[in-house]
Order: sequence, then C-alpha cells, then structure tokens
Amino acid sequence: MKHLLLLTVLIMPSFVSAEPASNMVWMPETLDFVKNGNVQKGEQLALSCASCHGEKGISAMGMFPSLAGQTANYTYKQLRDYADGKRDNPMMNSVAQGLSEQDSADLAAWFQSLPAAQNKTSNQDLSKAQVLVDQGNGKKILPPCFTCHGTSGKGKRMDIPALAGQQAEYTVKTLMEYKKGTRHNDIYSRMRVISKQLSDVEIKQLGELYQQMK
Repeated sequence: MKHLLLLTVLIMPSFVSAEPASNMVWMPETLDFVKNGNVQKGEQLALSCASCHGEKGISAMGMFPSLAGQTANYTYKQLRDYADGKRDNPMMNSVAQGLSEQDSADLAAWFQSLPAAQNKTSNQDLSKAQVLVDQGNGKKILPPCFTCHGTSGKGKRMDIPALAGQQAEYTVKTLMEYKKGTRHNDIYSRMRVISKQLSDVEIKQLGELYQQMK
C-alpha cells in the first residue's frame, strides 16, 4: 500500500491541462545527444553566464543557482523549457531562445563536468528536514526526497536535479514557486503536488539541509 501511495504522488497531476508542462521527450537519441555535448564549446558559451552563475558554475548570489556538477539532462531540459516558454523568467527566456539545441547540450556538458559547490554548514536544527529526505511524511502522503534526488542529493540520470550544495535561497525560491504554481514545467506536476504539502518552514529547512549536504 505504501508503494502504491508513493507512485500515486509521483505521477498524479494536480490538474488537467491541455498544455504539456514541457515539450521535452526523453527518447534514447535525445539522451545520447545530451550525453555527447561538447565540453570545450560549452566552456566558451558559459563565459556569458559567469556574471550570474559564477566563472566555474558556482554562484556567489543566493538568488541564482549554482550549476557546477548539475546533471546535464536537467540543465538541458531547463534551457529548452526556457526557450519554449514552459518555464518563465524574462532574462533566461531571452538567453535560451538565442541558444540552439546543440548549444544547450554543450553548456549542460560543461556545467556537469565542474566540481559541485562545497557544502556550507548551518547551526539550525534540521532534523525534521532530514526526516523528510530519508522517510518522507506518511500522513501527508509525501515520498522521501531521496527517492528521486538520491541519498546524497546528486540527482538521477533522467532529469532529476542535483540539490547538494545548492544555494539555500534558490532552493527555497524554487519550492515556493512550485507551491504557488508559478513554476509549472515539472512533468506530471510532481513537484507542485509535493511542494503544496510542505509548510514554509519545512521548505526553508530543506533548502538549508541541501545546501550543507556533501
């Protein structure tokens, strides 16, 4: 029964929409295309990204995500979603629309090749957030975060993002956008369904926990 409920949470859309959340379809050839992105070309393209995301993909400002060590599939999907208008951000929409699919794959390969941000310590009691990561919350029918993001927050092969070392401010901002529905490019509404079950305090603690995760 527990596994059935978990599956329901992960695939159940929060609403029926005629528009898909994303135009991305992960076919074998698409996975190979992203896997074979050109790191050297991506490095050159990333020079224009440094002001927000850092020279080595580690942002100095909490409002912007660190991209170093991020899974290539995730970065590629986000860039294509920005280009297609499936994810809203005026600056990134404009940037992504100027990138070809090859450019997006090359950038994704470059950022994945970089060492991820080192963890930052926190003096807060994050034990409740750790329970959410390890066990979820059965009463709220919340699956544990590690199911998708891995035990060490490294993400997974398809398009599940790495969270370890990510800016806490950015993680909190992202979860709040999912919770409010202002971000809606998650397939099957998975993150929208989950985030709506989280309190603002839980979201803040999850951001802090993943920021300090090795």
